[in-house]
Amino acid sequence: MVEPVQGEAGVVVPDDGYMQKCKELCHKHNVLFIADEVQTGLCRTGHRLAVDYDECKPDMVVLGKALSGGVLPVSAVLASDEIMLTLKPGEHGSTYGGNPLACKVATAALEVLRDEKLDENSHARGEQLRDGLSNMMGTTAIEQVRGRGLLNAIVIKEPKGSYGDTGKAWDLCLRMMENGLLAKPTHGNIIRFAPPLTISESEIDTCLGIIEKSLGQLD
Repeated sequence: MVEPVQGEAGVVVPDDGYMQKCKELCHKHNVLFIADEVQTGLCRTGHRLAVDYDECKPDMVVLGKALSGGVLPVSAVLASDEIMLTLKPGEHGSTYGGNPLACKVATAALEVLRDEKLDENSHARGEQLRDGLSNMMGTTAIEQVRGRGLLNAIVIKEPKGSYGDTGKAWDLCLRMMENGLLAKPTHGNIIRFAPPLTISESEIDTCLGIIEKSLGQLD
């Protein structure tokens, strides 16, 4: 079981072809290849599923979060009949499984993702964001920019012991908050950016302006 892009670890993006190699290795040893797309799925990384970057079809896919568009708690497991039908009637149950309202909400959310082509917007706006952040490297505290679609992160230069207990990334988040942009650090010196899939080109420009201004306000 693997995240196609590690989210909580700080948006760690694998090399091209990595997921396909994982699948081949699993099948070689008769192991199910399961993609955890709870954070990365449903257009977040610029494709409907993050595994699509490698044209990889897992044996199972786990979805959640964006599946309901933020309206209700909904999750799902996708797999082939061959895998799913290994569960016989009465062997598996769930108190809220198949809740009709949740399923209707999930269906509507998926239709919005499709009809409004939010995978394409995620891809384009993500490229715009990463290009803008990369242009700040060398003259600011940004050491690295990484991500796919609208799941991105920056790594902040911070020599050990040089910036207090909370760190420079936390300080930068406070400056950005004061300037109108909310974000939070993870693993000390990494800041993740995961804006709405509907974000516009001009809004990305505004975000980049706030980030650059806030970087300039660091000690």
